[in-house]
Amino acid sequence: MTIPSFMPNAIMPLCLHLRMQMFWDDTIVALATAHGVSAIGVVRLSGEKAIDITNTLFPSKDLSKVKGNTLHVGLLKDGDKVLDEVVISLFRAPRSYTGEDVTEISCHGSPYIQEQIVNACIAHGARLARPGEFTQRAFLKGKLDLTQAEAVADLIASNTEASQQAALKNIRGGFSDVLKQLRDQLISFSALIELELDFSQEDVQFADRTQLYQLIRTIKTTVADLLHSFKLGNVIKNGVKVAIVGRPNAGKSTLLNSLLNENRAIVSEIAGTTRDTIEEVINIDGILFRLIDTAGIRESKDVIEAIGVEKSREKMKDADIVLYLFDADAETVGEVDGAEAQLREINPNYVMVGNKADLVVNASEKFSGMDALYISAKTHHHVDALKERLVNKVLQGQVNMESTIVTNARHYASLQHVASAIHDVQVGMDGNIPGDLLALDIRRALHFLGEITGEITNEDQLDYIFSKFCIGK
Repeated sequence: MTIPSFMPNAIMPLCLHLRMQMFWDDTIVALATAHGVSAIGVVRLSGEKAIDITNTLFPSKDLSKVKGNTLHVGLLKDGDKVLDEVVISLFRAPRSYTGEDVTEISCHGSPYIQEQIVNACIAHGARLARPGEFTQRAFLKGKLDLTQAEAVADLIASNTEASQQAALKNIRGGFSDVLKQLRDQLISFSALIELELDFSQEDVQFADRTQLYQLIRTIKTTVADLLHSFKLGNVIKNGVKVAIVGRPNAGKSTLLNSLLNENRAIVSEIAGTTRDTIEEVINIDGILFRLIDTAGIRESKDVIEAIGVEKSREKMKDADIVLYLFDADAETVGEVDGAEAQLREINPNYVMVGNKADLVVNASEKFSGMDALYISAKTHHHVDALKERLVNKVLQGQVNMESTIVTNARHYASLQHVASAIHDVQVGMDGNIPGDLLALDIRRALHFLGEITGEITNEDQLDYIFSKFCIGK
């Protein structure tokens, strides 16, 4: 058994060795395309018997004698029973997604046909793959590191251009390359410091402390940038929660309909029409905004309306952005100023929007000194400007899809540990502590960097990560 170069024996737990051996001794099968009726479906096999099992079902050609990375058309048969006319894609190890022998059977997209093919493969020696097991094998074979494997799942789940590009960059190794540079530099200095320990009685220094200081500063800056990028990465991956709040009849539901370009919420002249929260999703410039239309905020003796108002307050606290909509025609400056003062306490990340500005001669003069955007939700006036304001509020001019963006909470947690360990290294150097203690802090930083890429991992962690994948991937 060959161990991937990025996962040396000294680091890899014994249980993972055993788990890898178990994976590589059998052959797995699963439907790689979505369930349901479609034009075609793809059944994937991976393992040392993948070609033999497929060959048994494919009498049109002897697949054991053909080259890898080739396609073959013919009938798929289980004994005398014809299952379908298919195209076989054949990949020989290690030039495949998993690093093992892989075959992909492209069949017609009937769920019945797909099930028959999967069952035939199982009957001839394969077993049904677990969620994410194909990608897990690719990781264990060294075809991908853990950040790249997780990016595969992110790419499958991507629903905007921004999330797609972030996942593609990580699949291509963008994040991994940054971490590898940090690890390589730290390892070289750690080796020199530990070499000094072997010559401690001679009182010699192999590691240039000036260069180490420079390296620590570089690592601190890089890690800080990665940690800071998580705020944007979380937005790209999960979207932005925007609570639309304001007094009754300010036009919140009309604004929701205007943003969505459809009549999603009930609109009437009766104050308090919206009794419960309504949530919808809109894609603005590649970012998902989860719009939450809330009940108008006011004191009410109506029990149902009062419950809705309380829900509105909860949504305000939980939102990433609060969009406070006020009636620029009917509300006074004092009322709006008072509402803004409360917003600062509940959720300081807010946008003030004056609605019904078409009914006011000059709304900006009426509310002079207030940083607000004036629109007419009913006529769609300046609604596009509001969309632009929301995007700018999220990105704050810092988006750069060419840079590495952290989108994974596991990576963020490990990077926090790396930052702490590097801080301790710097404090130790400032205090001129012994090299053996300094080496411990450097090893701690290396450990958490290795956790991110999978150079240091365990069976439970892998099970958790890959269990979130779909079965055919």
